Amino acid sequence: MSFYHKLGEIPRKRHTIFRKEDDTLFKEQVMGTKGFSGIQSILYHHNAPTNFLKADLIGKCSLEYEEQSALRPRHFYSDQVSKEPSDAVMGREYILGNDDLLIGVVNPTKNMDYFYRNSDGDELLFVHHGTGKIETTFGTLQYKPGDYIVMPVGTIYRVTPDEGESKFLVVETFSWITTPKRYRNEFGQLLEHSPFCERDIRVPESLTASTEKGQFEVRTKTRGHLHAHYYAHHPLDVVGWDGYLYPWIFNISDFEPITGRIHQPPPVHQTFEGHNFVICSFVPRLYDYHPDAIPAPYVHSNVDSDEVLYYVEGNFMSRKGVKEESITLHPLGIPHGPHPGKAEASIGKKETLELAVMIDTFRPLKVVKKAQVLEDENYQYSWNEES
Repeated sequence: MSFYHKLGEIPRKRHTIFRKEDDTLFKEQVMGTKGFSGIQSILYHHNAPTNFLKADLIGKCSLEYEEQSALRPRHFYSDQVSKEPSDAVMGREYILGNDDLLIGVVNPTKNMDYFYRNSDGDELLFVHHGTGKIETTFGTLQYKPGDYIVMPVGTIYRVTPDEGESKFLVVETFSWITTPKRYRNEFGQLLEHSPFCERDIRVPESLTASTEKGQFEVRTKTRGHLHAHYYAHHPLDVVGWDGYLYPWIFNISDFEPITGRIHQPPPVHQTFEGHNFVICSFVPRLYDYHPDAIPAPYVHSNVDSDEVLYYVEGNFMSRKGVKEESITLHPLGIPHGPHPGKAEASIGKKETLELAVMIDTFRPLKVVKKAQVLEDENYQYSWNEES
């Protein structure tokens, strides 16, 4: 999120002397994007972040995709993924992906006994169920259901879920995640017609610089592999930072839907954008108020984008046969629209209470081979009125 924030102790001027109580220097780190032309923050560490004891290659983390099959609508029951005890990173089950992003889910039940950073791109975690905290180099964030957690590339973090059921929708990118450009002015501020504003954003709320010594593992994902770096100091040793780059949270309940006299197209629901994809929020809202309006969406052709929907709760007005935690894929190249009878049934309705996350990609998605066991094979035929 592109607005200035600071936390903890920092010197008055950047790149100047800043000493600890023992008169040694804090270690300054400039962390930024796009070389030195993107957004950045400056962090001050007790220890040099470059000082690790050893590096190991854990192994490949590339995915095996299915062979090209017939072009058709797809439906996956993500509630059927493994419920074996695991953490928020190693327990991820990927369902779809391409060269721009990966889409999956995770049911974290265990604390991470290591730290993690994705050095390929930003991550977005949507919290369907559960509460807990995320400790990061920028401070601690508390999460709850409905939260979109945006984690910038290269941020070291650890997820600690509270007791009880947790479920995240996971989007890993190979680029960046930001707010839609059309909702920002030339200075980066969200405009008056944006469906949310800076007041809705939660940033790290507390910063505790650990001086603990020992052996600490930081797992790094990049170049199609998972690596491990071991440090003799705690990696969350930042005493202060400032800048425009940091993790942040936006809750889907704070998205203010844009409505009109007739059906509004999906871009009015857009919440985030990245390279070759957008993410939208379908939230409870009043329906169209033209006297002859048809609230259900019209049939439209996915000429140049794949459409993915993750169903959170409520009765999705244009679909049959989906349920909470379902993931549907409507691929580019063929039209899609409401199920038979849904358009007629929507006439005269005043509101919808649906909650869903939509991801539109501008390059085709591939299905992860392991995810085939989650598929509802009959979904592709559910528009056939005779059946």
